[in-house]
Amino acid sequence: MGKLDTIQKIYFIGIGGIGMSALARYFHARGARVSGYDKTQTPLTLALEASGIAIHYTESLDQAPMDTDAVVYTPAIPAQHRELVYYREHGYTVVKRSDVLQWITESSFNICVGGTHGKTTVTTMIAHLLRDSGYGCNAFLGGISANYQTNFWSSDRNVVVVEADEYDRSFLKLVPDVAVVTAMDPDHLDIYGTAEEVGNAFVQFSQKVKEGGCLVVKYGMERGDELKAHHTYTYALADKKADVYASQVTVEKGSYVFTVVHQDWVIKDVLLHMGGLHNIENCIAAITVAKYLGITDEKIKAAVASFKGVRRRFEYALHTEQQVLIDDYAHHPEELKALISGVRSLFKKEKLVLVFQPHLFSRTKDLADDFAESLDLADEVILLPIYPARELPIEGVSSDLLLHKMKLTNKQVLTKEAMQDWMATHQPGLVVMAGAGDIDAQVQPVKQILLANGNTQV
Repeated sequence: MGKLDTIQKIYFIGIGGIGMSALARYFHARGARVSGYDKTQTPLTLALEASGIAIHYTESLDQAPMDTDAVVYTPAIPAQHRELVYYREHGYTVVKRSDVLQWITESSFNICVGGTHGKTTVTTMIAHLLRDSGYGCNAFLGGISANYQTNFWSSDRNVVVVEADEYDRSFLKLVPDVAVVTAMDPDHLDIYGTAEEVGNAFVQFSQKVKEGGCLVVKYGMERGDELKAHHTYTYALADKKADVYASQVTVEKGSYVFTVVHQDWVIKDVLLHMGGLHNIENCIAAITVAKYLGITDEKIKAAVASFKGVRRRFEYALHTEQQVLIDDYAHHPEELKALISGVRSLFKKEKLVLVFQPHLFSRTKDLADDFAESLDLADEVILLPIYPARELPIEGVSSDLLLHKMKLTNKQVLTKEAMQDWMATHQPGLVVMAGAGDIDAQVQPVKQILLANGNTQV
């Protein structure tokens, strides 16, 4: 394991991030002394603390460890962060999260899932298929698996399933034996500058696949034909020109039943309990990987049927005959389009109220027209103020920018408090709450408001 064997004490700056927390759990499981900083206490940080990891929430050299073998930071941390500056100026080993993933995967069989959207669900599906079937894997996920309530687990088998993050070009440090590319839509233009550069990075990622390796690519993507490996498979929801696709899709009691078709094999009566047609497509990518690894059809079907999904990926917070509340991480126009389409496939007649919190000023500015087009697919839209994350405000960029570009009549920008008041007054039957910021903290309050006024039972 090379560099990893020398690390007995490790410190994470930004430990509460989904990727960082998975690494923290990894080192904690190896017996290293793990500690960290984050600016906000969250369910993730509380879970880490409960496992015995020390975390503090103010920039403080007094609380930061001086005796640590390595310091790991996320690109979301400002360069002027006091602790980060100190460690850099005093000769510590300071690395990014992507560097550590590179260390971990240097000597393992790696299944790396990349894409501007869809990668967290596909990564979790693959990891679950391998775990549930008995194949075994170490998993580093970008979301919380609903089956196991964690974003990391270990295995004696030297196989790693990892989410390959395109932000900051992190995924180019990985060397996949199997790679999946789910989407190459323009995103993170604050890093890449142009859509062409985003595409170039994914082409580079595909070229990192080891000799003789496998690449699974969503069919029909612009520049998708530039992604090639020794074994290359394309997949799609229903396009028969793809190598693998679904047919005979039906809805049964809120779940999907479908057949997966490849020219050399067919798996009938696959049962998926996760909502959204796009998640059938994600499932096909995961099944393609499982078939490539030699997992039997029956084990694949059993694993898919037992898959409970990913936290905040088409997650039902409330599901009764009278009211439905769905929580989703969608924060890109294509994700919103897929989310709304998925909801429509299951709830064909209900009025769809979408509460959306834009994530990042730069993304809102760069993709404003596309956001407006996707938001218009709902029946009514409530926009919350932009969640800034790592960014400073950009003049002229706010949720009102999207509002004015939308053609939909029923639309408004509200504060979180005003949104809750609106819910109490209007009692909508179908609510979708979407975004990658802190909108998830609003889900339970909205659920309680709907329950209190709707006289329904969970």
